[in-house]
Amino acid sequence: MTGSPTRPRRQEQERASSEVVEVAPGILRAQLPIDMPGLGHTNCYVLEDERGVAVVDPGLPGRATLKTLTARLASVGIPLARVHTVVVTHSHPDHFGGAGWIRRETGADIVTHRRFRFIWDRLDPPDLDVEEMAAMTPADAVEAPSPRRQPWDPPPWGGESHPFSFGRRLRMRGMRRFPRFFRTPTPTVRVDDADTVRLGGREWLALYTPGHTDDHLCLYDPAAQVMLSGDHVLPTITPHIGGLSPVGDALDEFFASLQKVAAYGPETSTVLPAHGHPFPDLAERATAIREHHLERLDFLRRAADEIGRPARVQELSGHLFSARAQGPMADSETFAHLEHLRRAGEFRRLERPGHWEYVRS
Repeated sequence: MTGSPTRPRRQEQERASSEVVEVAPGILRAQLPIDMPGLGHTNCYVLEDERGVAVVDPGLPGRATLKTLTARLASVGIPLARVHTVVVTHSHPDHFGGAGWIRRETGADIVTHRRFRFIWDRLDPPDLDVEEMAAMTPADAVEAPSPRRQPWDPPPWGGESHPFSFGRRLRMRGMRRFPRFFRTPTPTVRVDDADTVRLGGREWLALYTPGHTDDHLCLYDPAAQVMLSGDHVLPTITPHIGGLSPVGDALDEFFASLQKVAAYGPETSTVLPAHGHPFPDLAERATAIREHHLERLDFLRRAADEIGRPARVQELSGHLFSARAQGPMADSETFAHLEHLRRAGEFRRLERPGHWEYVRS
């Protein structure tokens, strides 16, 4: 008897290898173990120069990560003390977590995009400046996340929040109130789009790529034709697009960011993602990810037509994601797609007591 076909394991789910390998000229990859839904490792890239080394995305918070990274570096003859710079591509813990610990040990600079912030931070400058706030419409202001909203609060569309245990909530509150004790990283260098960052003895172009988060940063080396893509472009999965964005349409920003990096595709020989393995076809992969989300928009149009009445985000999410995937993350991504369609004039949003509903215009 033949069973149902087994879904192949995604590259991003693979457990971290202890081997440190050269993945592009002068760039080493040290994989750090993580245990998060759909992910088994974070790729920490190591770039050596005359001053020492820079590392990109040093994994989750805590001593265990620091110990693992120290061992990985030692295996190729690099003491932790030589780390002079930490680059954080965006504000998710499997990327920023080790940065504060490394800075404590070595005094390394922490480089992020200008808009880098934690999910518990207030939306104050330098994350939103006066010009940006003045350009927001009243609807944008309503839809932007509240400065006092916590990640475990119920979402504005109603339904379940992300499952944060009591202990994790305490740790997050502690990281906010006592950052030095929890080694919460404070960026020492904030860069803007098109700035130049010197790493590994060469110049990298900073590319602001919002969508997965509002502060996502990619780096491109035109000389070696290498793109450090973070979570923006991954080899076999699509990054999560959450609906709670300061600009109100995270999916639209993501599309624009995909187009931005795809323009470098013909020149790019190697893409180095934060999870999974290096790959060559940047433009092709960026296009495939965009097509995936365009298909999801079509699914929502058809689902709304079939339902034929106003529906909650959770009901529509059931048409977009499998039963196994249902939950707050699926609802959040469904909300991002619905808001994109609403802003395009294809859907209306009805604000009911305690929840929102959507219907075709």
